[in-house]
Amino acid sequence: MAILNPDDHRLISAAVRDAEQRTSGEIVTVIAGSSDDYHYIPLLWAALIALIAPLPLVLFSGLDARSVYLIQLSLFITLALALRHPALKYRVVPAAIKRRRAHRQAVGQFLAQNLHATRDRTGVLIYASLAERYVEIIADEGIDAKINPGFWDDVVAKMTGHLKAGEITLGFLGAINDCGAVLAEHFPPGAQGDNELPDQLIEI
Repeated sequence: MAILNPDDHRLISAAVRDAEQRTSGEIVTVIAGSSDDYHYIPLLWAALIALIAPLPLVLFSGLDARSVYLIQLSLFITLALALRHPALKYRVVPAAIKRRRAHRQAVGQFLAQNLHATRDRTGVLIYASLAERYVEIIADEGIDAKINPGFWDDVVAKMTGHLKAGEITLGFLGAINDCGAVLAEHFPPGAQGDNELPDQLIEI
């Protein structure tokens, strides 16, 4: 199922085209529903809680071993199934794991979309992952050599705010505009005027 509707896609594509008319840089936008399925996380939490549960039962309930075992097994199965629901699953995934998975996915997309292969090494990826509420901007070495990393941090912070507010398209439009402005300042349009990479938003 599509994350954004066709009108949102058109707005984002138009913003990328407009930004790239003012620069030799290339901007690629990617959005993911999630950067990982985290299938193992519900099982880990269920196993951990099920392992801890027998201790208070044995100490305070007076139940026999068979009853304790059945409660433990039922608890594991119930939690393993319940925590698979997206509304719960992403809440129990540690923040550090979500950041690592989303960063790895962003780097993978930078390579998959050939942003490292532009003629002047002036590709910029704007990546957002909704489940993790994660935004990352990756600029190729030709850009990183000229632009302060703090600039990207500011753009990411603004876009993340929009993402948390459910304003996905607005977040992308703002980030594209900011990236286009700084690219135009440092990387004016080239003589060839090539559009090396696609302008449309990529959903994964």
